[in-house]
Amino acid sequence: MGFCRWRIAVAVLLAAEYYLPSSVEADEHEHTYVDKEEVVLWMNTVGPYHNRQETYKYFSLPFCVGTKKTISHYHETLGEALQGVELEFSGLDIKFKDEVMQTSYCDIDLDKAKRDAFVYAINNHYWYQMYIDDLPIWGIVGEADENGEDHYLWTYKKLEIGFNGNRIVDVNLTSESKVKLVPNTRIAMSYSVKWKKSDVKFEDRFDKYLDPSFFQHRIHWFSIFNSFMMVIFLVGLVSMILMRTLRKDYARYSKEEEMDDMDRDLGDEYGWKQVHGDVFRPSSHPMLFSSLIGSGCQIFSVSLIVIIVAMIEDLYTERGSMLSTAIFVYAATSPVNGYFGGSLYAKQGGISQPFPLLPELFSLRLLFLPSHSFSTNKLGYFVLIMCLTSNGRRWIKQMFIGAFLIPAMVCGTAFFINFIAIYYHASRAIPFGTMASSVAVCCICFFVILPLNLVGTILGRNLSGQPNFPCRVNAVPRPIPEKKWFMEPAVIVCLGGILPFGSIFIEMYFIFTSFWAYKIYYVYGFMMLVLVILCIVTVCVTIVCTYFLLNAEDYRWQWTSFLSAASTAVYVYMYSFYYYFFKTKMYGLFQTSFYFGYMAVFSTALGIMCGAVGYVGTSAFVRKIYTNVKID
Repeated sequence: MGFCRWRIAVAVLLAAEYYLPSSVEADEHEHTYVDKEEVVLWMNTVGPYHNRQETYKYFSLPFCVGTKKTISHYHETLGEALQGVELEFSGLDIKFKDEVMQTSYCDIDLDKAKRDAFVYAINNHYWYQMYIDDLPIWGIVGEADENGEDHYLWTYKKLEIGFNGNRIVDVNLTSESKVKLVPNTRIAMSYSVKWKKSDVKFEDRFDKYLDPSFFQHRIHWFSIFNSFMMVIFLVGLVSMILMRTLRKDYARYSKEEEMDDMDRDLGDEYGWKQVHGDVFRPSSHPMLFSSLIGSGCQIFSVSLIVIIVAMIEDLYTERGSMLSTAIFVYAATSPVNGYFGGSLYAKQGGISQPFPLLPELFSLRLLFLPSHSFSTNKLGYFVLIMCLTSNGRRWIKQMFIGAFLIPAMVCGTAFFINFIAIYYHASRAIPFGTMASSVAVCCICFFVILPLNLVGTILGRNLSGQPNFPCRVNAVPRPIPEKKWFMEPAVIVCLGGILPFGSIFIEMYFIFTSFWAYKIYYVYGFMMLVLVILCIVTVCVTIVCTYFLLNAEDYRWQWTSFLSAASTAVYVYMYSFYYYFFKTKMYGLFQTSFYFGYMAVFSTALGIMCGAVGYVGTSAFVRKIYTNVKID
């Protein structure tokens, strides 16, 4: 087996290690147990209650470990690894349906350094998180007296576990026996386990963690209704204005031949018909533009599919499942990116060849040849270099930009934040020495995303990559006349995102709260409605903006339609500043960089998606109006 194939095989195994669960008969992976079987209590993180994203390893505080040293299995998914979820065994011996009376499991030798660590945690209201059978449990580290002089540590973990048949359906923790923190003393930590039969169904065991009073509040329903009414009003208004205006334009243009010179002089000699020879002119920077459109179409596909899967599968019940699903769906939808980006670039800048499919297939074969083949295949080197450097084959460069645009943005931001997390010893830090998850992500990018994107690009170029515009493009660009300030593309871009943002900003509050606070987002039906509303409003707004721009005889509508829709992300990012300062209690370099870094990634992805949706809808509108106009 060649070295290249060996590398691919290792990459597949690394990726499969994260996605495929261990094959065991009965444990927390299958969520079924037999009597007296091992039940693992995982210790996850500890951190301030008001800052959910600032978390540290549980044993970063001087807690002690139980007497049990080994367990029969361990499981971690790719989503957990990327989110910094590092579970550590508590050392407590728990067996299914086996009750444990209050038992001491370890002692803490409290010197001054350990006491100071606990005092700092208590003063900052530190909470810790544990897991039993994927059910989260929260407990408080300790408390201080009213004067803040004496500090007490909770030393007794009282666990009450509910079971239904052979499944665990409920877990409750009660912290008792607070002990005053005095240096140079010995503190005994204890626990107990009580099992009780429960009528809760396994499918409903996460209902207790949900907050219907928050997510299904009347203001949430009202915001959806308000956005829906905005859609009806906007669609009706756009339809009425455009249909009446276009009908008037069509009638005027059809009668131009019957008009005498005096009527023509007195008539309206400006409008969108005057730029028919330039409206389908390729946009500036077609490579970047095509890559953005392809990436936006892929993000829309990923959002739609993940929301549907979340509605069906309840992804919030599994740690890291949402992120793992998003990565898998993003990789699987790579042909969407290649198809739309490749076809658009071929229409705008691709040079056609007599047999366009043969070079692409040859390049596709070169990509999968073993590495030793290139040492003897001089022709392969020559053809590949020609493909990368030839103006007619710049589609490969466009494909690479489209394939790695979003992954590079996300990984670059995460890489930067990871440095800060390592400096602060936060639990979300991924050590560079053991970055198996990063290796898996790189393997997915190079061995899944890139080949699928190449396939989509080849299909897009050869199935819909031929320029078939309804109007001929003039050889010399038409000069753009002077117009009023509010018709300038920059002004249109700034104003274009207001209405789309107005239709989603209430939902943004619920999404931000679920991500940055202790809330589990589960109302994906609302998210689906908001996504549909956002797309409709975005398309309507960009169509209106484009029509006004063309009426001003400005044919630079491609970038204007994209940016006017993408400007929604600017308003979302500005709203994130308001949310940070008025709705959270975050502070410090780590929390600030984490918040604004990932909010920038979210806003950019949202902007690219809205821009692509706006451009696709506007492109169909422009093609429609110029198809129905008789051009002399």
